[in-house]
Amino acid sequence: MPRKKKIEETTPGVDKPIIELAKMAKTPQLVKGMKDILPQEQPYWDAVRDVIERITRNYGFSRMDTPLVEDLALYTHAVGRQTDIVEKEMYTMTDLGGNTLALRPEFTAAIARAYIEHGMVTHPQPVKLFTVGALFRYDKPQEGRYRQHHQFNCEIVGEGKPAVDAQLIFMAHKFFSYLGIPSVLHINSIGCLECRAVYRATLTEFYRSKRSLVCEDCKRRLAKNPLRLLDCKVETCQPVKALAPHIVDSLCELCKDHFMGVLESIDEFEIPYQHNPHLVRGLDYYSRTVFEFQLQSQDPEASQKNIALGGGGRWDNLIEVLGGQPTPACGFGLGIERTILALKSLETARGESLLPVKPKPQIFVAQLGEQAKRRSMLLFESILDEGFTAASEFSKDSLKAQLEIANRLGVEFTIILGQKELIDGTIIIRNMEGGEQEVVDIKKLIPVLRKKLTHEHGEGSTSTPSTTPQKGR
Repeated sequence: MPRKKKIEETTPGVDKPIIELAKMAKTPQLVKGMKDILPQEQPYWDAVRDVIERITRNYGFSRMDTPLVEDLALYTHAVGRQTDIVEKEMYTMTDLGGNTLALRPEFTAAIARAYIEHGMVTHPQPVKLFTVGALFRYDKPQEGRYRQHHQFNCEIVGEGKPAVDAQLIFMAHKFFSYLGIPSVLHINSIGCLECRAVYRATLTEFYRSKRSLVCEDCKRRLAKNPLRLLDCKVETCQPVKALAPHIVDSLCELCKDHFMGVLESIDEFEIPYQHNPHLVRGLDYYSRTVFEFQLQSQDPEASQKNIALGGGGRWDNLIEVLGGQPTPACGFGLGIERTILALKSLETARGESLLPVKPKPQIFVAQLGEQAKRRSMLLFESILDEGFTAASEFSKDSLKAQLEIANRLGVEFTIILGQKELIDGTIIIRNMEGGEQEVVDIKKLIPVLRKKLTHEHGEGSTSTPSTTPQKGR
């Protein structure tokens, strides 16, 4: 028999193989500020998703998803031209049609746009919406905050009562509580357009007298957007900020009453909070209530003690600014990466996992031989269809290797199908704890398994697992 020659595909007139020609000079790498979410990370994301599903179902929120790309003008009008998001952080582009677009840097503006565009004002009010997805901000990458990061967002549109603010705050508190993350609420009121104008004048006058003591960014903010002065994190500006007048002293009576109503409800919920007079949240659409949740560290020296996990506030003017009818609204956004970072740091501190325990498979399907493998694949599907939880590894031929996997998974029973069993119409059921085996008629496998699993779990139990996964802790 002639020896087979190695075949090399080449393009006409070229000596190098096609693959060699196509190879990139440099192996592709992640774009700076982006992150792969690897399989070992997914249990944390699953835990967060489970809690999101639990909270939104319990409080009657409906999901909606907005596009990743919006008209740039939406964000410049809604978020504010002098905000860091618009000035420094947005990913913008011009498409082939000449339209100026932006990757979504936050959710609220897009939800307000959708509320107007789809006529949600005609729906029963308030409209309760939630969304989960990726946001993009060109910022210095940091642990828990990447240039593409993910957020859980809830909005209640069409109601201005303080009870709405309080319910959203309670939902956010429950989100962290279900995950076992201790958090502290920071809350403030920035008033309505009228009383905020009074405060802006007072704040501007104060900072002008301290202009020589603040950073260059604060000098620029003083001229363009004075409220942003209170959002400065530069260390040398903190002594000045500590002496700055408080906005609550400038609130009108309606805004004072609203804020007191929110605080009284929070007291009823027994949520730990701090009134933070410097909290402004830095986006132009906010009015009245603003809030932020921070990780409550057990160690005063811990570097994560002031990590912001998410926040929100009231945005009563945004829909009108975008061309809709005057419509009160309130919402929050919670960072998923920041939440997972907090969860991991707590696990490290406590030396134990905080993730929900996932149920183990009940049955492992093992096989020996090609014919048995094909039949076992069908058998595996029928076991799943009957409501059992099962596992298998059809890429393995060795029975020993398959039993090792079954042991590692902690299954209760392994069923084994080989060539002899195929001929006899039988199958082996192996108790993985005691090692006992019995041969049963393959047609009776399902009722036998159900009986065994019911016996293992007690007379009152069932072999069919619950369709409702464990939520939170």
